[in-house]
Amino acid sequence: MAPPVKLSLPNARPYAYNFPLATTALLIIDMQRDFVDKNGFGSIQCGNDEIHSAVRTIVPTLQKVLEMSRSLGMTVIHTREGHRPDLSDLPASKKLRQVSNPTGHHTMGIGDRGPMGRLLVRGEWGHDIIDELRQLPGEPVIDKPGKGSYWGTGLHRVLLARGITHILVTGVTTECCVTTTLRECHDRGFECAILSDCTGGFDQQQVTTSMDIICGQDGLFGFIGESSDFFASASKSRELTPPSTPPAAEDKLLPIPQLQQRYKSGLESPETVIQSVYDRIEKYDKVDPAVWITKQTREEALAAAKALTEKFAGKPMPPLYGIPFALKDNIDVEGVVTTATLESFAYTATSTAPAVQLLLDAGALYIGKVNMDQLATGLSGCRSPYGTPHSVYSKDHISGGSSSGSAVAVAAGLVSFALGTDTAGSGRIPAAFNGIVGFKPTKGTLSARGMVPACRSMDTLSIMAPTLTDARKVWYIVDEYDPEDPYAKLPTTLSLWKADFRGARDGGFTFGVPPADVLATCSKEYQDLFQAAIQKLRSCGGRQVEVDYTPFEKASELLYNASLVHERIASIGYDFLMKNLDNLHPTTKALFQAALDSPLKPWNVFHDQALQAQYTRQAQKIFDSLAGGIDILLVPSAPCHPTIKEMEEDPLGLNAKVGTFTHAGNVVDLCGISVNAGWVEKEGGKLPFGVTFLGGSGYDGRVLDIAAVFEEAVGGKA
Repeated sequence: MAPPVKLSLPNARPYAYNFPLATTALLIIDMQRDFVDKNGFGSIQCGNDEIHSAVRTIVPTLQKVLEMSRSLGMTVIHTREGHRPDLSDLPASKKLRQVSNPTGHHTMGIGDRGPMGRLLVRGEWGHDIIDELRQLPGEPVIDKPGKGSYWGTGLHRVLLARGITHILVTGVTTECCVTTTLRECHDRGFECAILSDCTGGFDQQQVTTSMDIICGQDGLFGFIGESSDFFASASKSRELTPPSTPPAAEDKLLPIPQLQQRYKSGLESPETVIQSVYDRIEKYDKVDPAVWITKQTREEALAAAKALTEKFAGKPMPPLYGIPFALKDNIDVEGVVTTATLESFAYTATSTAPAVQLLLDAGALYIGKVNMDQLATGLSGCRSPYGTPHSVYSKDHISGGSSSGSAVAVAAGLVSFALGTDTAGSGRIPAAFNGIVGFKPTKGTLSARGMVPACRSMDTLSIMAPTLTDARKVWYIVDEYDPEDPYAKLPTTLSLWKADFRGARDGGFTFGVPPADVLATCSKEYQDLFQAAIQKLRSCGGRQVEVDYTPFEKASELLYNASLVHERIASIGYDFLMKNLDNLHPTTKALFQAALDSPLKPWNVFHDQALQAQYTRQAQKIFDSLAGGIDILLVPSAPCHPTIKEMEEDPLGLNAKVGTFTHAGNVVDLCGISVNAGWVEKEGGKLPFGVTFLGGSGYDGRVLDIAAVFEEAVGGKA
């Protein structure tokens, strides 16, 4: 594997500042009109036009740093200080303290109307970032109500989600928002450096003293460097690893970053990619005709690609520009029929699911809807009247479900990524059986509106992609709080953890595994491969510790052996099921019939909810990083890979076995990602073996960081 690219500020104070390119962010603080342009809040704050105008002298240098950072592929994050129009987030102390000084120079305060609109109020002309440094599509903009950048914002989660360990801090003002933010970053474990010629303030002595304090006492809070060192190190890095344009691939789609690179270099266009996508779809239909349920026509998709090209001609490309994707057919697209593979349930969607709209707004190109287990009830891929798709590696073995078509479409190279759903493993099982990545984010973090519910309190969208990098890029787009989703989690309630600037491999991490008696349910090949995965994880910096597996085991039993299964009836609708029971696939009918016939008592529901709460609390405690908890729980994604024939002979029992390690995930509110970990030799070929990295609620970024180290060590596909 190639060593990570590292840059350096060799002349930084108090000593050289070294930072890995892949996990370093450029943070630009408050370069807003209100702070650096005349007649804004900054000029009032400063009180001296000459001094205030000098602050803008950092702009040309910062602009060059920004351009270089973008060209290197660094994460770029902007902040804007400002308040809601009703000033409900403005403390009286901040509003009144300076204007109340009887001998002060503050003639106007926050919220008062100035030449550029109300001062420091969101949505006003003065609140926005100056044109020279304006954010590009996909670059996070953090709106903050304070001088620091963490209170009342999602900055911490944004940094952790992107695996950031180091931060280059720039912007205004040095003595206030810049150094306040850096101190906050330091407390959270990030290794930070201020670029001294890319920051400025309204009191030069305070600027100098502020930076001296940051790097004083052997680097009490961080480092102070200069842009000249940054440019020199970046140029040297380019000489050692000059950028190359990836070649076109005929049999599969390029990874998202490489496809974007070809778009930017003008070697590829969305139209040519769409032509190749439809060529591959037509070819693969002869191998497996059960993947798609509905598709855009080639002409419709080409028209969408052409419109995208025209819309962004001469403009910065959005983060998923020209990336083709598919949807499980229980996710809505306006004007398209959603079937959930049950004809009597089918309807034409009147709106697009919010998560899908985010993808479209980011430039992704919708191709069509793919097959699934009926009403998302199953892990086999064998419960659809539209046919049974098979694993891309064997026509005899199941694809896994319920997001069967999503996994196959990605693994076969028909689309760059696909959205599925995951209630009990429906996004992880098919990913494992097709050798790709299946990411189940923390439930309630992706909007579930516009999705046919299987079990409302436990449903979540899932992301399937060839690699973790691709899955993560998609996640950045759809990971957006939806206040209209009744099951959405407020971002401020999600878990956070300290960063380790050494990274997961060098900094280390802890992991647990299921006990031997649970692992004994796996096939011999899977047991051997799982032990190899444990050893590989240890070599990646992991330290194995004993964990109490009881809450996960008990939670699995709750999902189908208790009253929770009846939520499926409530989600689809009792009256609908009673009228349409005979229209269901035989296995789906048997599942619902068993639930309808069970001797459930009303109090059983509350008893089981209490158990679920108990197991959830116990499980979350195991992952509590602030109380000595583990970082991840490593499990086989499935205990075995059945053939289609075996599944058809025992559709309920074998399906339950397949979900041994996935059922607990949403019951106790975990996030999880399945990645390929090896191969099972079979006559005539190989079958993929997947492992799943499970983490506590909200720990998605940490789980992804550790899984990425493992994926790199394993080396991907055969």
